[in-house]
Amino acid sequence: MFESLALQSAQPAELLVVDASTGDETQRLCDGHIAGLSSRIRYHRAHETGAAVQRDQGVKLATEDVVLFLDDDIIFEAQCVERLWNALQSDSRLGGVNAMITNQRYLAPGRLSRSLFRVLNGRDEPSYAGKCIGPALNILPEDDPKLPEITPVEWLNTTCTMYRRNALPVPLFPKLFTGYSLMEDLALSLTVAQKWKLANARTARIFHDSQPADYKSDQSKLAEMELVNRHFIMTRILSRNRTRDYAKLGLLEVFGIVTPLVSASAWRTLPAVLAGKVRGIRSIAQRRGRDSVIADNGNQVMSA
Repeated sequence: MFESLALQSAQPAELLVVDASTGDETQRLCDGHIAGLSSRIRYHRAHETGAAVQRDQGVKLATEDVVLFLDDDIIFEAQCVERLWNALQSDSRLGGVNAMITNQRYLAPGRLSRSLFRVLNGRDEPSYAGKCIGPALNILPEDDPKLPEITPVEWLNTTCTMYRRNALPVPLFPKLFTGYSLMEDLALSLTVAQKWKLANARTARIFHDSQPADYKSDQSKLAEMELVNRHFIMTRILSRNRTRDYAKLGLLEVFGIVTPLVSASAWRTLPAVLAGKVRGIRSIAQRRGRDSVIADNGNQVMSA
């Protein structure tokens, strides 16, 4: 990531690295010299381990008016940072813009997926690219040369995304998002979108060289986290609390469990996934119970 950033036509004023690794390799890299990199590197040990809390720590330490979130496993294509910057400056109402991930892109849904999207969305769309539909289902932007270079979207990832600092909420993420923090980027961008516009800078491009890791391999924990975090976004951020919203969430979860079963590996992980979903349902029920008690106590106080 550093080496490809050093080749960019524009570079950030400072780079804040919040490191949760156990070794000192990252610190030695940050303390060393990287040819062509003009950004000042500020290295910090993570106070806590987790995507959300580490990003929050970095933002609190940042000194600039624009914040660029970067994963450490991306490779920039030419002029990516410059094009992100120009996109953000093109409209004062834009709160954030993200880069196009060349190896993770929107594909037109097939017949079954389009039927699901229609039900979740409540209506059919010519394209679902860049949208967040129904029970917080976020869909990638489309890499189509016919689209404008700056394309409006409904959500942003944090893989390579530039935000105005004054558009970011405080705190950056709800406390719910811990560890791998699935969907924390969706929660953040949807919160920003309540007051600002969002866009994909289509010609600002990166390759996401994501690698396997232990924290990505616990299928049960990931299944639980996905359900709990999606429910939080659906109810707390999108305010979709009706019975039909819960029905759509159930439909999406069943679809996500059943459709991969065409492969043998999905059958092997099915018990772990189901166990995670059951724990997720219990966690949601417990949280709803606590919220009801708090609401009832509040009503009693107001009545008194």
